[in-house]
Amino acid sequence: MLLNNFYEISNIETDNISCGFIAIIKLNPEHEIYKGHFPGNPVTPGVCLIQIVKETTEFFLEEKLFLKSASNIKFLSPVKPNLNPELTIKAKLKQNENGYSVDSVISYEEIIFMKFKGEFTRYLSSQS
Repeated sequence: MLLNNFYEISNIETDNISCGFIAIIKLNPEHEIYKGHFPGNPVTPGVCLIQIVKETTEFFLEEKLFLKSASNIKFLSPVKPNLNPELTIKAKLKQNENGYSVDSVISYEEIIFMKFKGEFTRYLSSQS
């Protein structure tokens, strides 16, 4: 889990237009990950952005989720925590039989960093 160490949620609210949420997060540019990715030019790893989508969705829904599939992920611009420490996550949610379809965008002002479409299932204790 990256929440509260790698980033924190500053605000999260329901987006009635998209049947989802809008979250504002603040990255921790001093986190250990940035010392190796990349020294002197820190960039947020794509896998961390996907994890942030998962965790903010869990936080909003107040339930644990498991990434079942990602049908489309586009990394459009690198997230540099020293230049872009605050990010906006907009997510459209559609409930299905076992979980949720999520269509999300991570951005800062006019810069779009990542677009994600995927399926999350409700986490069961037998999943690892």
